[in-house]
Amino acid sequence: MSAKPSFLKNISLLIWNTLNGVRKAILNLVFFGLLALVLVVLFSSEHIEVEDNSALVLDLAGAIVEQKRPVDPLEAAFKQGEGVDVDGEILLADVLYVINNAATDDRISSLVLDLSELRSAGVSKLQTIGEALEGFKATGKKVFAIGNYYEQNQYFLASYADTLYLNPQGQVLLNGLSRYRQYYKTALDKLKIHTHVFRVGTFKSAVEPYIRDDMSAAAKEANGELLTDIWQSYAATVAANRGIDAADLVPDAERYLAELDKAEGDAATMAINMKWVDELASDERFRTAMIASVGKSSQGDSFRQVHFNDYLALVAPTPSLVPQDTVGIIVAKGTILNGNQPSGQIGGASTSALLRKARFDDQVKAVVLRVDSPGGSAFASEQIRQELLALKAAGKPVVVSMGSLAASGGYWISASADYIYATPTTLTGSIGIFGMLATFEDSLASLGIYTDGVSTSEWAGLSVTRSLSPQVQAVIQRNIERGYHEFISLVARERHMTLEQVDKIAQGHVWTGKKAFELGLVDELGDIDAAIGKAVELAKLGKFDTRVIEQELTPEQLFMQRMFGSVASYLPPSLTHTSVFERVLAQWAGAVQEFAAFDDPNGVYLYCDDCNY
Repeated sequence: MSAKPSFLKNISLLIWNTLNGVRKAILNLVFFGLLALVLVVLFSSEHIEVEDNSALVLDLAGAIVEQKRPVDPLEAAFKQGEGVDVDGEILLADVLYVINNAATDDRISSLVLDLSELRSAGVSKLQTIGEALEGFKATGKKVFAIGNYYEQNQYFLASYADTLYLNPQGQVLLNGLSRYRQYYKTALDKLKIHTHVFRVGTFKSAVEPYIRDDMSAAAKEANGELLTDIWQSYAATVAANRGIDAADLVPDAERYLAELDKAEGDAATMAINMKWVDELASDERFRTAMIASVGKSSQGDSFRQVHFNDYLALVAPTPSLVPQDTVGIIVAKGTILNGNQPSGQIGGASTSALLRKARFDDQVKAVVLRVDSPGGSAFASEQIRQELLALKAAGKPVVVSMGSLAASGGYWISASADYIYATPTTLTGSIGIFGMLATFEDSLASLGIYTDGVSTSEWAGLSVTRSLSPQVQAVIQRNIERGYHEFISLVARERHMTLEQVDKIAQGHVWTGKKAFELGLVDELGDIDAAIGKAVELAKLGKFDTRVIEQELTPEQLFMQRMFGSVASYLPPSLTHTSVFERVLAQWAGAVQEFAAFDDPNGVYLYCDDCNY
């Protein structure tokens, strides 16, 4: 009677042992395969040399950011195997360091802007890079730009070139700025979903899609003013670089058609006629032009050149071994969330920990807080500001340098600094507050699902499956109003203004840095270098160093990143292909994940949803 169970047991063990053996074999193959790749890199990597009279090729791909997000090493390796990671990130600080170093490098005679894979940056970051390019040109060195097409961000940087080349089959795509979004009120009504919105601020329009089917007049007014201000800054810079009229950058449809007819329908010829570009050149024409300018490379058939990443690896600074007074730089980039968040995001606990680390570091005499955030959790924002106050109380000046945006919670964590810098196109302000809760009682009822029971108070029974009583809604609204009053009181106190003055420029209104300076919300217009200079002045430092204070990777994480980064170029393309469909799904997943991550314990947010330009 026991033979059958024993037989089944033996069969099961055989199947399990077979599967386990196959699993181990596959894991071993993967492990030893990757180990072989590492050994290949270690023993056959090419030594990079910069020939005299070389051109630095600034081939920027992906997004230019203040701080990189953490990336899984294996995922990064697969992506980098493609050669160019258009979904990757490049540190703004690295771009500036490379350009500034090349300006004083006798081996570098010129710079080539290859921006075809640049996806996003923000006008303020582009302006900072543009200023570095001007410094490079001031040394007598030339800047060239080459592209098959130029979209708006790419063209902004390309306009700094001494000679701007365009492919004969290419086009310059300048459209101006716009702000359109989807509105869901009717859809929510049809689904019988009730959206309860609590806010203060005429211009706090983040919640409008859930309570309207169109943009309110107030939001249109605010967005129109903001877009006009940003575009005027963009157009003025590009027009000055190209020596043309700003009105010629985006002609109206009638004139555009007339200019296109004059060019016989050829968009590239039109770009020449409009003086958007200097010369039409194929890849071969550009290659020969650059060989004539800098000479032929000793290896291959192209011109003498060194690419951005290779040059950065060659000239990256080494840490100072001599302890000295230091200005600590802390980056607060991304949505403000609670708890500990990875680099590239702002956490109430993790960002506070960085400020605390600077406070207890005797070498750090002052701090520059680089803010690039639309805000987020009100609780986490105040947690960070409290730590900033403790840093000041310890006698260490704090200077805020605003990047592309420092709005809502981003402004809250900046307001108590000793000095605030913004760039002319920084999006800031958005001094307002909101809360939102959707309930599904009618939607569920239409499906025959009901909620019923008992509780000891109205608060104990709160649920998204039950309606909110008018009394509960009144209490929530009162809390939101209290939060708004605290916000404008904070700004009034720190900016030496009256509540009435602040309320007039608050109401959730988003301003450019230029306008914020005029309104007294920031102290001065300038970049991070200006902020560092002010921190040195306030701390009365002589000789000093700068150091980025950031979350530290473990030795294991560092090893894995370096290892996979080295072997990436050896991975076969079949392992690195990412379809357009997969990238679209990833973008949607990222948006949903960001919304789901909102975690304020009181459901109160200082967030600027209008800051995505």
